[in-house]
This record gives sequence, C-alpha cells and structure tokens, in this order.
Amino acid sequence: MPDHTTSTKTIACLAFADVMSLDVVGPLQVFASANTELERQGRERAYELLVIADAAGPVPTSGGFRLYADLDWRDLDLDETDTVLIAGGDGVNRLRQRPDILEWLARAEGSVGRLGSVCSGALILAEAGLLDGRMATTHWSRCDEMRAHFPKVNVIEDRLHSYDASGLDGDPHIFTSAGVTAGIDLALALVEVDHGRAIALAVARRLVMFLKRPGGQAQFSAYLTPAIGATAQLAGLLEWIPGQLDGDLSLEALARRAGMSARTLSRVFTRDLGMTPARYVERVRIEAARALLQDDAMTVTRVARLCGFGHPETLRRAFQRHLSVSPQEYADRFGRRPMAVPV
Repeated sequence: MPDHTTSTKTIACLAFADVMSLDVVGPLQVFASANTELERQGRERAYELLVIADAAGPVPTSGGFRLYADLDWRDLDLDETDTVLIAGGDGVNRLRQRPDILEWLARAEGSVGRLGSVCSGALILAEAGLLDGRMATTHWSRCDEMRAHFPKVNVIEDRLHSYDASGLDGDPHIFTSAGVTAGIDLALALVEVDHGRAIALAVARRLVMFLKRPGGQAQFSAYLTPAIGATAQLAGLLEWIPGQLDGDLSLEALARRAGMSARTLSRVFTRDLGMTPARYVERVRIEAARALLQDDAMTVTRVARLCGFGHPETLRRAFQRHLSVSPQEYADRFGRRPMAVPV
C-alpha cells in the first residue's frame, strides 16, 4: 500500500570523483518533481534530497563539470535516512577498492529502509557482498563483468531495475538499476510505492517519459559486440555475415564459408562467443533490423525481408524474444520523422 503519511523521507545519493552525473541528478529530479506534484495538491513535500561524497563541496564528474555535495557521507545519519542510492560512473572501480566505503555500506544495509544503485554503482554493492543471493542488474556493458567477479549474484541482464516492493519479482530493501537513465525508472517505482500511481504518473508526464518503460535495456544498447572474444578462426566469417543477411546463413553454409565442419564451427562459436552460430546470426539480423526500423521509409515487411527473417511474424517473434517489444513499437519509439522540406 502507498504510504500517504506526511513524514519526510531523506534520500541520499553517493557521488564521487568521475561519477556519471545523470546517475545522481536523474533519480533525484524524480523525487524533486514528486515534491512539486504533492505541493500542487496542497500536500506536504515528501522528500529531503542530499548529495553525499567524501567531503561537502564540489565533486568532479566524468563529464568534466562538477556537482555539489551537501554532506560528507560519514556525517549522514543512517538511522534518519530512508533511502541511499549509489551512483555509477568511471570512478566506480576506485570505490570498490576502499574498505571504508564497503564497511559503511554494510552498516547502511542494516539501518536504512532502502539501499539501491544506479548503473555501474551495482558493482560497489556487489563488492560489499550485499548482492549475494539477490537478483541484480547493471549497465549492459558490465553485466558480464559482474557475472564473472560475483558468481553469487543472480545477474539479470535485460532488466531496468530489480526493485519490487512486494519482494515477489525483485527486492524491496536492496536493489539495483541498469544503464544510466534506468535510475529514473527506479526512482519512479519508489515514488509510486510511496505515494501512489497518480503522483508517479504526474511526475512521469512532467518529465516526458514512460511511467513503466516496456521491455528492457537491450533495446537501448549496442546489443552485440562480436569482436570481443573472437579468434582468428572466426574473424573472417564475422566480417562476412553482415553482408549476407538476406541469404543462406544456415550452419552448413557458415561451416562451408569458414572451411570447418558444422560440428567444429559450433564448438568454436560456443567457446569464443558463448553462443551458437544460429543465435549469433539472429542477433546480427536483429541489430540490422533495429537500424533499418529507425528509417520511417522502411516498412516492417521490407525490413523482415532485407534482414533474412522472411516473414514479418518471424521478425516480430525475434524482437519479442530479445527486446520485449514488437518491431512496430520499436519503430514508433525510435523512428526518425522526415524533416519538412521548405517550398
């Protein structure tokens, strides 16, 4: 049930040198906008917002400008704090090596009502051991790293955040969010639990965004990076595949091109890329389809044919499997409207 009491919740976000600025200001703006919407209804502000860091004062971000920290994190009264968020950014790896930060997070876990992360900040929570046995996500480019370094964490790659107040499909106490703007999705979910759907929806409208974005972070990411892990045995084949998407890319055809048996090619793909040749081909076709669907002149039927899916229904099923949206929904969201030509 939403909490409609007038008690103010303190939300503190940890910033650090080379932090991703949007990881800090994005979620905090959601809570600030919730305050605005509540005041419009004649209700009291619900959130006190703090940026905390190694010291009060300017904090250099990865963008080359500075944010201003209100408070040294050591001076934050954890018993009076509702939610602590850990931002991500280029400075994350340095924080992972700091025992003082990790010990403080362990104390915070036992004191604050909610402890969460934005983007790669999840790696700091994982380093502190706070994600062991829990579902977690992080920026798509660091999911493999988290999976490798923290095997006790249940890494969910295509998920915008792992917060769920009910505890049925996530965690109400310790949670994570995916790449950058997913911190905004997380903050909206917290506001909805605190003050109901109407306030959360009003905030989403004010910020011109979805209350709940359909799909996961895969639809916004560079979905496939084939060069990583590829050996010389596959290099030529991987360069050849994108130019043949509407042709025969069966296992047998790929094996002939690579000069291997089908069984050997399957083994090399699995060893070097962690997937079968068929799954790799489907991902490349999806990447090509995503690019074409951003052109308003392209129909779903034509994209399906050009990318080797043949029928639009086959393309639709592939998009639902990988991106959790239909091709038409993707085109509607990411398509470029033609510019008006002056006459």
